[in-house]
Amino acid sequence: MSSKGRSRPGRGVIEMLLVYLTIAAIMIVVLVLVVYLVGIAYYLRKADGHLVKLVGGLQAIQGHARPLPDDLATINGALVALRDLLKGTDRHLAGADQVFAREARDGNVL
Repeated sequence: MSSKGRSRPGRGVIEMLLVYLTIAAIMIVVLVLVVYLVGIAYYLRKADGHLVKLVGGLQAIQGHARPLPDDLATINGALVALRDLLKGTDRHLAGADQVFAREARDGNVL
């Protein structure tokens, strides 16, 4: 008989061992994937809770900031008036400085 026609003893055992090892490897891969996916789902739910709190806070900020444009227009108008008054004061002080400098240069003491 040729070697092709004969089956070796133990060949079936090796094939079964390889089948079991393959199934075990597949089960390990699936188990690892399940663990990672459960972890991802856990952290996504946790992030969802944080996002809900963040949205609530942003909505509160939006509610508090809504009247600001009107208030800022009032404040801006008051600051423009103050700036104009301070410019006038600055001109008066610059004029006084020139007078004092001229008096000091001419030797006249007040």
